Amino acid sequence: MQDCDVLILGAGAAGLFCGIEAARRGRRVVILDHAQAPGEKIRISGGGRCNFTNLHTTPERFVSENPRFAASALGRYRPADFLARVERAGIAWHEKTLGQLFCDGSARQIVTMLTDDLRAAGAELRLGVSIGAVRQAAGFVVETSEGSFRAASLVVATGGKSIPKMGATGLGYRIAEAFGLALTETRPGLVPLTLAEQDLARTAPLAGVAVPARVRFGRQGFDEAVLFTHRGLSGPAILQISSYWREGESITIDLLPGTDLGALLRGQRASAGKVALHNALARHLPERLAAFAVAEAGLSGRLADQGNAALDRLVAQVQGWTLRPVGSEGYRTAEVTLGGVSTAALEARTLQARAVPGLFFIGEVVDVTGWLGGYNFQWAWSSGWAAGQVA
Repeated sequence: MQDCDVLILGAGAAGLFCGIEAARRGRRVVILDHAQAPGEKIRISGGGRCNFTNLHTTPERFVSENPRFAASALGRYRPADFLARVERAGIAWHEKTLGQLFCDGSARQIVTMLTDDLRAAGAELRLGVSIGAVRQAAGFVVETSEGSFRAASLVVATGGKSIPKMGATGLGYRIAEAFGLALTETRPGLVPLTLAEQDLARTAPLAGVAVPARVRFGRQGFDEAVLFTHRGLSGPAILQISSYWREGESITIDLLPGTDLGALLRGQRASAGKVALHNALARHLPERLAAFAVAEAGLSGRLADQGNAALDRLVAQVQGWTLRPVGSEGYRTAEVTLGGVSTAALEARTLQARAVPGLFFIGEVVDVTGWLGGYNFQWAWSSGWAAGQVA
């Protein structure tokens, strides 16, 4: 039996960060992971540059059955706190749009910073270790491919189901259920949406076209790029809305947000009415998309030949295009897993299970999912920090 104070399952962003914090308190910390390298999601994130946080982090930008649950951890460990660590480590960074912070160089710098801090704090990282049974016995006992480990505190930081080719599993959910903790429904989040065959047949000519747009589902909307693919729709706006969209429902796309397209077309009709309608629209949209919208509106001919009702129909097609996706590309390409360990089962301040003292759940395994753009990494840092103060 190998003894420690804190045993952490999962060497991703949340697990590594929690390990650093707990070890700095003088706790004997061991982190186990079945992967051969730590922080694999960090390594591939942000196109290899790691979108490590977002300056605009607020609880309202997270999806959960209890949207306020994340407020405690996020409020006590903020983006500025993690940024200070990045700067102390000498990692150059830059801000992209919408408060997204990236490394100037490789995402591996973040992984190295974390593993260096972990080593300096005296924690032990063991990789390539398979996790078996977990039970309570004078603390917690975990059976592994390297023998049994016993700890006073057990932290589950095993992530969700997204990107299974990197080894993602539902281990954390099984552990939660074994201890009687409730789960909320899990599904892919921040994921491309797929279209029915009949819709794909119509949109096939648009594959590869990207355009700034506003995508809405219910009261939620996002103004970012939409990318047409051979399977359906992708791009930041689609990934964002996928966390809110549900099967069987429709989304609405405005391909020219903030534009009075009707006024523009009427002005063009008066000044350049001889131009073909799709060419007139192509002044405002990519040519292939303009031709598609005109055809979808059932129109043709010159701009001068279109009455106000026809132009209104075209405007509705362009700025109120309603589509019903049939699904998503699933966990294979999903950046995150929605749902997970119910927040009702956890203490917001510590991430400790209310009914099982010493058992903690942090990061993606919890029913807290951020928007695209660094929010999920900030949740990993904040939840890992919170648990690391008490585990």
